[in-house]
Amino acid sequence: MKIPFVNLGLQYESIKNDIDQAITHVIADSAFVGGNYVKKFESDFADKYGVKHVVGCGNGTDSLYIIMRMLGIGPGDEVITAANSWISSSETISETGAQPIFADVDSVYYSLDESRVEELINERTKAILVVHLQGQMCDIEKLRDICDSHGIYLIEDCAQSHFSSFKGRYAGLWGVAGSFSFYPGKNLGAYGDAGCIITNNDELARKCRLFANHGALTKHQHEIEGINSRLDGLQAAILSAKLRYIKEWTAARINISGLYCKFLVDIPEVILPSVRNQSVHTFHLFVIRAKRRNDLMGYLKLKGVEASIHYPSALPSLLPYKELRDNNKTPVADMLQEEILSLPMFPELKEQEVRYVADIIRSFYLSQA
Repeated sequence: MKIPFVNLGLQYESIKNDIDQAITHVIADSAFVGGNYVKKFESDFADKYGVKHVVGCGNGTDSLYIIMRMLGIGPGDEVITAANSWISSSETISETGAQPIFADVDSVYYSLDESRVEELINERTKAILVVHLQGQMCDIEKLRDICDSHGIYLIEDCAQSHFSSFKGRYAGLWGVAGSFSFYPGKNLGAYGDAGCIITNNDELARKCRLFANHGALTKHQHEIEGINSRLDGLQAAILSAKLRYIKEWTAARINISGLYCKFLVDIPEVILPSVRNQSVHTFHLFVIRAKRRNDLMGYLKLKGVEASIHYPSALPSLLPYKELRDNNKTPVADMLQEEILSLPMFPELKEQEVRYVADIIRSFYLSQA
């Protein structure tokens, strides 16, 4: 049996008519940059998410950079973020001229450890950039309280947590703004790079839209110097078509996670993901901690199962941050990089395929006994 990590072809086949019609309409209207299809997606996403403003942009990385620039974050400032994220979370801080400060994560939920954050705040700290990894939110209420008490911004990186929630409120709605990636493999994915910013702050929304469009809301009427980071019409139309199915796909992911837990629970060498109380984990990734992780990953590959590691190096371990590295600051993130393994996860995954993956993992550890 061959089981890919993600199977976007199956998703396309399940909604082929919707996607084909969306693409055909954009081509027929030559609406490739800006226009009604982008406006429609922004409106659709805002309605479904319950947020006032959605600003489409070129990708999730740009959305983080745009938010921070428009909040005035720059040289001399510091922004605290998680040590175990994708490099977009930290490199965009550096791109503003500010310095990323890495906080450790907790060993249960693998998200920013709020108990380690406050000690890192000083007079240069301008924001905490939280990363809702794998489909599960941080303890965002505590982090928001910390930000409020120190008068700093709370920014949410929701690239892996579309429609995840904590205490009934979606990711991205707790801070000043939320950043989303619609990279093809995301829970809501385009057919290329795409992203957006969400916020209920009118002035911030205007600034972000202005900056992402060469500093002009109307062509040739430039108010500031900006950048070119626009959501194109084809991706917007595809995202609108897919958005109709997001709750169905999310339910499927949650069901698959339950099957994985059912079939893996009796394997002592495997630690299963925990779900935070009062939260909805949307399982962009199903991440286990496994003894002899690298050997297990190789064994799965031999048996036709594609697994992945998110992420093989904690951010402070990467070369760009060698001068910021402190071996005593992020012990949990350092530990996780040696143990975490992401198993196949996509809504079309069948029960027998989940069982097959679990049986291979079980057979690996039995063979090592």
